[in-house]
Amino acid sequence: MKEIVIGFLGCGNVGGGVWNLLEGFASEIAHRDQLKIRVKKVLVRNVNKARTCAVPQELLTSNPAEVLEDPEISLVAEFMGGEQPATDYMLRALESGKTVVTANKVAVALNWHRLQAAAQQHNAGLYYEASVCGAIPIISTLMTPLQSNRITKLMGIINGTTNYILSRMYENGEDYADVLSDAQKLGLAEPDPASDVEGMDAAYKLSIMASLAFHARVHYDKVYREGITRITAMDITCGKEMGYVLKLLAIAKREGNVIETRVHPTFLKADHPLAQVNGSFNAVYLHGHACKEMMLQGRGAGDIPTASAVVGDILHAAMSDVHVHPTFENRATPDPLMVFTDDWQSRYFIRLSAKDAPGVLASVAGSFARENVSIATMMQKGSVEQGRVPLIFITHGASEKAMQAALKHLDPEVARIESMIRVED
Repeated sequence: MKEIVIGFLGCGNVGGGVWNLLEGFASEIAHRDQLKIRVKKVLVRNVNKARTCAVPQELLTSNPAEVLEDPEISLVAEFMGGEQPATDYMLRALESGKTVVTANKVAVALNWHRLQAAAQQHNAGLYYEASVCGAIPIISTLMTPLQSNRITKLMGIINGTTNYILSRMYENGEDYADVLSDAQKLGLAEPDPASDVEGMDAAYKLSIMASLAFHARVHYDKVYREGITRITAMDITCGKEMGYVLKLLAIAKREGNVIETRVHPTFLKADHPLAQVNGSFNAVYLHGHACKEMMLQGRGAGDIPTASAVVGDILHAAMSDVHVHPTFENRATPDPLMVFTDDWQSRYFIRLSAKDAPGVLASVAGSFARENVSIATMMQKGSVEQGRVPLIFITHGASEKAMQAALKHLDPEVARIESMIRVED
């Protein structure tokens, strides 16, 4: 029976989940894979801290060298999170020829080129399935069964916190601040929720997925990002009445050498597959020239779903004689042949506070027409208050820059912009 000796970098919720899975499934792993996994050292900040998993005290250390420099340890599992010191520790492990398994989307998105180069140079493996969408096997799906496809579009609900918030707002008409507070009390949102609600978490994940989907490195700073903090109950209610559901979507599209990557609140038709994904669930919907439409859905966050993906990578790495890496040129700067555009095509939901007077609709339509933006649907919502009334428009397809320019033409005394939300099919 083959034995693999591993070390942990960190032992928080995910690390504890990995420990419990490895302990609980040890006999099944031994029987099925003829493999014994032995955890030798676990790096923690405080060796005396009480833990939810039963890691023996003698395995704990606060010295990273006991994991990174032990020649018996051939695989390092990283659960620290954040860019540093996790990136430096993973580089040290790879440069020592140790395979690395990580759930760290930040470190991978920002330093993938460095980590992959070190892995290839030292004949080590780099596995990161758990960095995107928890237990959903989107990384391995893009790297293996979909390799024969040209992926042209990928859209995902890849942050469980924001999906929970928007689902509650849609179902119950609740305000953003109230739902966020409840999510924090339930442990579904961090005390500082900025990474989730401002879209950074989703942007890191989209950087990784889009790179694999398009066989070209899509750097994090090429992802347009807009969060959900300005979304109101009225926006969601108006969209609902018009047959739309609001989601924080990660969107990536490629046409030839032109790539667009963006994270922002998006209205979807209520019958779109992604519109049915509620609560803290995640899903990725994509289109390939051979596979056509496909969607993967499941638990995208949480200790045990993420730990499940980590353990899967540990087993995959342990059973692999040759470690596979992406074949695109993974470099620090964007490929000069690729064009990253910020002028994508979309439809738009526009909510205005309009003056209750003759000629307002003509004025708005004229401002839009100046930039070749045409109106598909219009709705007046509510009654006149202080001489103004809410007007909601959904446009036909238009370019981002044209829509932004059209909105600048509006006279705020006539029609003041309250919301602009993109609409995808």
